[in-house]
Amino acid sequence: MQRQPSSAAAPPWPARYYSYAAVGLLIGLGRLAPAHAGLVLGVPLAVGMVVLGVAHGACDQLIVPAAAPAAHPLRNWRYWVRFLAGYLGLAAVVGLGWWQWPGATVALFFLLTMWHWGSADAPPPTLVPVAGWLSHSLLRGMLLFAVPAAWWPAETASIVNDLLHFTGATPVPAHTFGTVAGWMGAAVAAGHVGLWLWYARNRRWALLSRELVELLVLAGLLLLLPPRWSVAVYFVFWHSLQHALRLTGWLGYGPQELPIGRTLLPQLGFFLRRAAPLLLVSCAALLVLGRLLASHLPDAAAWFSLALVVASIVTLPHALLVTLVMDAPQRRRPAA
Repeated sequence: MQRQPSSAAAPPWPARYYSYAAVGLLIGLGRLAPAHAGLVLGVPLAVGMVVLGVAHGACDQLIVPAAAPAAHPLRNWRYWVRFLAGYLGLAAVVGLGWWQWPGATVALFFLLTMWHWGSADAPPPTLVPVAGWLSHSLLRGMLLFAVPAAWWPAETASIVNDLLHFTGATPVPAHTFGTVAGWMGAAVAAGHVGLWLWYARNRRWALLSRELVELLVLAGLLLLLPPRWSVAVYFVFWHSLQHALRLTGWLGYGPQELPIGRTLLPQLGFFLRRAAPLLLVSCAALLVLGRLLASHLPDAAAWFSLALVVASIVTLPHALLVTLVMDAPQRRRPAA
């Protein structure tokens, strides 16, 4: 019998330690061997991109059925028709956007990514008011873009302009990029000060301390590693890992009688068994796509841009499922 999905909007506090440890380790490896970053970071990221990055979206088809297990929608062919039509339809809309309006699609992709990553990191409305959840979501998402844009301006602008060039859009002038980065940085700084003051005023010391710890870890990642590495480390070992751990509860993984710190492998095993069918299909499709386009991808920047385009195509349906289905129970419950 399948359990009802957990109402927690994020894994329990100790679960986040896994991300802190992984990010801290990779920062250390990247700084100790900067000349060999492609090897020391590339190997764990390549493995993590498959078993966490690609896999974290390979259970999307199970999210709605887990929200209403009594209805057994997985056994209903109508559910699969609706799911595939909706999911692939939204993916096709994004693909059309890249084909017809690449400049606007780049902007929308970054904005959607800010929201999706930021809302995944925010305390749920069971702990803070909905306005606090929205504010934290927007600020965290903006932070992940504003810090690299301010600290690594040339490298960050290169990622954006390489993507624009790859999709046939006009690159962003340096002064425009600098202006946008400056305004975003100011908004992030002012917003975080206001958020911390709210936590302190309401004596939410546990949330404030968690926020400061996370900002310290993320600041280290974003400041010490170049943007191409830091965004990959964050996506794999922070966002994807935390989503996978959250999904284990959503899909019915119950508390285990294991000491804290020894639950990661059982949880990931549970998750990967359910992700395996679509994960295998996704990996095969990516290998075929890479083989077909290899002659048109002359350097690492082109491969990175292709990865962003592919990720963007599934980001819209994936983010909508998380926000509209997985986050819905939290928005219906008042803050404690």
